[in-house]
Amino acid sequence: MAKFSINLKEGKLKKDSDIIVGIDLGTTNSLVAYMDNGKAVAVKGKNGKSTLVPSIIYFGPDEQIWVGDPAREKLATEPQNTIYSIKRLMGKSYGDVADFEQYFGYKVIDEDTESLVKIRVKDKFYTPIELSAEILKELKQRIEADLDTIVSRAVITVPAYFNDAQRQATRDAGKLAGLDVLRIVNEPTAASLAYGIGLEKGEDQLIAVFDLGGGTFDISILQIQDGIFEVLATHGDTFLGGDDFDRAILDYWVDQKGLAPEVVRENKKLGQSLRLKAEEAKKQLSLNDKFEATIDDLELSLDRKTFESLIQPLIKRTLDSCANALKDAKLNVSDIQHVVMVGGSTRVPLVKQQVANFFQKEIYDALDPDEVVALGAAIQADVLAGNQKDVLLLDITPLSLGIETVGGLMDVIIPRNSKIPSRVGRQYTTSVDGQKNLKIAVYQGERDLVEHNRKLGEFILKEIPPMPAGLPKIEIQFLLNADGILKVKAKELRSNVEQEIEIRSQYGISEEEMAKMLIESLKNAETDMKTRALLEARNEANNIILSAGKFIKQHQAILSEEELNQTIALTEVLKSTVKEADKDAINRAMDALNQYTAPLAHRAMDVTIAQAMKGKKI
Repeated sequence: MAKFSINLKEGKLKKDSDIIVGIDLGTTNSLVAYMDNGKAVAVKGKNGKSTLVPSIIYFGPDEQIWVGDPAREKLATEPQNTIYSIKRLMGKSYGDVADFEQYFGYKVIDEDTESLVKIRVKDKFYTPIELSAEILKELKQRIEADLDTIVSRAVITVPAYFNDAQRQATRDAGKLAGLDVLRIVNEPTAASLAYGIGLEKGEDQLIAVFDLGGGTFDISILQIQDGIFEVLATHGDTFLGGDDFDRAILDYWVDQKGLAPEVVRENKKLGQSLRLKAEEAKKQLSLNDKFEATIDDLELSLDRKTFESLIQPLIKRTLDSCANALKDAKLNVSDIQHVVMVGGSTRVPLVKQQVANFFQKEIYDALDPDEVVALGAAIQADVLAGNQKDVLLLDITPLSLGIETVGGLMDVIIPRNSKIPSRVGRQYTTSVDGQKNLKIAVYQGERDLVEHNRKLGEFILKEIPPMPAGLPKIEIQFLLNADGILKVKAKELRSNVEQEIEIRSQYGISEEEMAKMLIESLKNAETDMKTRALLEARNEANNIILSAGKFIKQHQAILSEEELNQTIALTEVLKSTVKEADKDAINRAMDALNQYTAPLAHRAMDVTIAQAMKGKKI
């Protein structure tokens, strides 16, 4: 059983170590850093070779889970069991990722709902939160082995464009990995801190952070005033990075050697070998003028000039994004005082040269571009630990604030450690047809079920116009002022019906109670997550059962007897499975019903449109 000690003054957990680590949870690679005698240091693995942990998870036989380099070796041989680029799915529904589902080698579940996406591996279903937690566990183990002490507090970085759902998902992943996430920091902010930008009093600067990683690119324009970082604009491409440089080289070799592209695709061993050689060529040509290699009897060569001509269109896309970001921020190139380079792909000399030319100034590239975000996160962690005396920390909320949702779940609206004053809004809907009243119960705490948290108050939003379930749009706003007074507003946006409550006693809790709540949330994170997953699966299944019933009633005429019977049979299977306490069984039953009824729903839609357009000219 884990041992905990408590810093009662701050209401925070203390462990065997007071160290707060900085974590860069990346799309391609992740790493962890800490402050060692005033200097940020990224931690290497047992072999001492690399600070990078590939953000890849492999599910082996007997429920073994491998993370990092061992998992990467399974990408070509077992793509269906090897999960990569999970960061792209954080806080997303299937509708958000449907357009690029083919990018993934594993199965992303299509449920035609707004619920968060799930990934199927063998007969189990995982959320991006659970998968990201595996990467964070690996990083936690890595630094604990390096420092020979327990580490339980962290700052984790996210892209500047991450929304509330994606940030909350990142916090939840940290908690599931046994980490008390003190702060979520924007990646460009962390990169700036790594170069010491924003740590001096009285600073007022405009900076650009150019981040070109393995799979993603983004440019952020930041304004820094007295240690406060504001993102003025962000732009980029979630499918543009060093992998595209590799692909350009691979395509060049395939064309040069007269290979059929489909042969390379089907021959996974050849395709993977070519991709690895292309990556090797990219790295060598950043230092040398020529690259030569042999795969079987295939002689490959590439010079720097040809390589640069291949990647020129890709670099132009990044510069177009830079121009768009400046336009969005209503700034000129001359307004930018510093340009910070982030991401391993910025090592390519042509990238550095063209970015410097675009911004017409020298670039900041002295630090390892793979490590710079994690180093900055470690510096932010050092600020939170109180070791940077000149940096002012704004007041924060010590415990999460949220509302009760279906099944007794806690939906966090203002996460713990958010800066105050704070104002956050989120939209909800009804779960029952014709619902006129909605109870809003407000809670404080870190557990997934409201029964384990502290109730602060409740009120009822009355006289909602009766509508089908899911149609009303109810916005709930939390306004937390500098005095710690919480005002909660609920408004039905179609009818403008609204109600509010003011809660003044929300900090009427002892430091001992607060620390106990934090400890309990970490100790029970895994159990809580399993309970939440089961309840969410049941809620989702019940919604699908209702939808299936309505679908059968409305479209009986266009369904064959076999289609009707099979839909009813699959719905009955789902009904019986909902009563079980097996989240994966419920998800399998939902998946089976959805896959069978999807083509029927498309057919019904076509018939409805045809009937609506009958007799009309287009």
